[in-house]
Formats: sequence, C-alpha cells, structure tokens
Amino acid sequence: MGPQLKNFTNLKFVKSYGGVLAALIALMVLFSFLSPHFLQTNNILTVLAQVSIIAILAYGMTFVLMIGEIDLSVGAIVALCGIVLGVMLSSGQGAVVSIIIVLLVGALAGLFNGFISAKFRIPTFIVTVATMGIFRGVGYAITDARPIQIEDPIILFLGNAKLFDVIPVPVVIVVMLLIVAHVLLSKTKFGRQAKIVGGNKVAAEYVGINVRTLQMKIFMITGIAAAISSILLTARLYSAQPNAAGGYELDAIAAAVLGGTSLSGGYGTVIGTFIGALIMGVINNGMNLVGMPYFYQQIVKGLIIIVAVYIDVRNKERMLSK
Repeated sequence: MGPQLKNFTNLKFVKSYGGVLAALIALMVLFSFLSPHFLQTNNILTVLAQVSIIAILAYGMTFVLMIGEIDLSVGAIVALCGIVLGVMLSSGQGAVVSIIIVLLVGALAGLFNGFISAKFRIPTFIVTVATMGIFRGVGYAITDARPIQIEDPIILFLGNAKLFDVIPVPVVIVVMLLIVAHVLLSKTKFGRQAKIVGGNKVAAEYVGINVRTLQMKIFMITGIAAAISSILLTARLYSAQPNAAGGYELDAIAAAVLGGTSLSGGYGTVIGTFIGALIMGVINNGMNLVGMPYFYQQIVKGLIIIVAVYIDVRNKERMLSK
C-alpha cells in the first residue's frame, strides 16, 4: 500500500469514526479523574465483558436500522432464548445442542417479526412492540415466572472465563462477530442491497431487489444476534430469567445511533456501533463507580439517546442540503 493510499485510508477512518472516538476518549478521561478505579486493568476488562452483550445485540440492530426499520423486541428475544437455554440444559441436553436450539429460536423469532411486517405491510415499530409482549410472555409462561439456574461448564465458560487468565471470552466473541458483521455489511452484495433499501425502497424494487425477502433475512440476523447475547447474559447471571434484558433494545439502538447508524436508513457501520456500545458501557461503569443512583443513570441514558437522535437528524439535513 502506497503512502497516498495509506493517507486516504487513515483520513477516511478518521472522518467516519473520529467524532465518536473523540467522545469515547473524552469520557474515559473524565471518569479517570472522577474515580481512581476507572482505568484499572480489571475494571477496563469488566467494561469490555459487559459491553459485549449489548454490542452483539447492537450489531443486529444496525442491520435493521440500515434498511430504515426498527426492532423493539430484541430484549424480549434475549429473555426468551435464555429461558429456552435453561430448559434445554435442565432437561439433560448438552451445551452444543442447546446452543443450536437457542440460535434457531432466535432466528425464528426474528423471521416471525420480518414476515409479519413484510407480508402484511405493518410497520415494524408496531409489529415488534406486539411481539415484545408475546416473546416475553412466552418466557414467563414456560417457567411460571421462575428463574432457572445454569450450571453447565461450557455455557459458564462462554460468559465468564478468561483466555490466558486475561482476556474475557465474551470480548473474543464480540470481536469475532464484529469482523463477520463488518464483512457482511460492507463487503458483500447483501450489505450493498441493505444500504440501497434503506436509502430508497421504491428504487430498490425497481433495480430488482426483493425488499420483503431481504427484510426477513435481516430480522433473522437480528434474532440470531439476540440469541448469542442471551447465551452470554445467561452465563454471566448464572441463571435464565424471564425478566432479563429489560430495556436492552433501547441500549442497542442508542449504541448503533451513537456509532453513526442513521435511524432513517441507508447508512451504518458495525465498527461505529461497537464504539457506540463502548461509550454506553463507559458511561454505565463510570456512573456506577462515582456512586450515581440508578434513577439518575436512567435520566442520563435517556438524554444520550435524545442527543444521538438529534445528531442523526442534523446529519441527515446536511446530506439533503448538499
């Protein structure tokens, strides 16, 4: 790679992620002053492990937002998949079979969302609000609202172990999925079609893209991402709980939008989403370290979402004015 191409690549990276990276660094500097524990290695690794669950969920959300849709049921899918995992393990199934079933359940839940919306032309906001109640209700019904203890060593390894006694396994998983999602979204025909659909669905149909099929596939990806997040969350909690992942859908949306994904569709990157998830994780961890009460933390997170949406709207206005 020649020097000019390197400079161009670096410039493109800075232009794409410079702002969100600057925000992340600023927050880290701020919390390092507010708490002497923030920059300790164990705390940073803890933040990364905690962020992994939301980041994976947000990868899937990035695909959905890319086509101009939204999925408010992902938190409920996480809870439902956790219950399925707990039931499978408690019935004597092995970890591998249980994981495959959980991934299938997540894919089917996502497919159900995409099919109902695409087939009957119901806005995904309405569909996923409805299925959010359905999926969570099914989870409660299966266990009679009781948690299921998780003791399987393989599942617990995925959520809690450290490679070389340093790197949390969830961090390795989230980085691997980041690479896969980035390639799928930015280097394949599938990703290009998603951007076209998000930019203009009518134009996408004119150029031969089957918008309904693409939408169902993307919702399946989102469901699978929720299932993976569920496995890690269940392992970290050492139990499957029907009330798990409450509000995770908002965190996933916030992470994606903070990372530059447009709420109106047509643009987004999973790299930006990962950085956005890091920002959310740093804020959560920093507020906990300084002893901020939970209800104030909710206020701060709500304000962050408003700011992220405002930035998205302004960016869209600037693009339209050019």
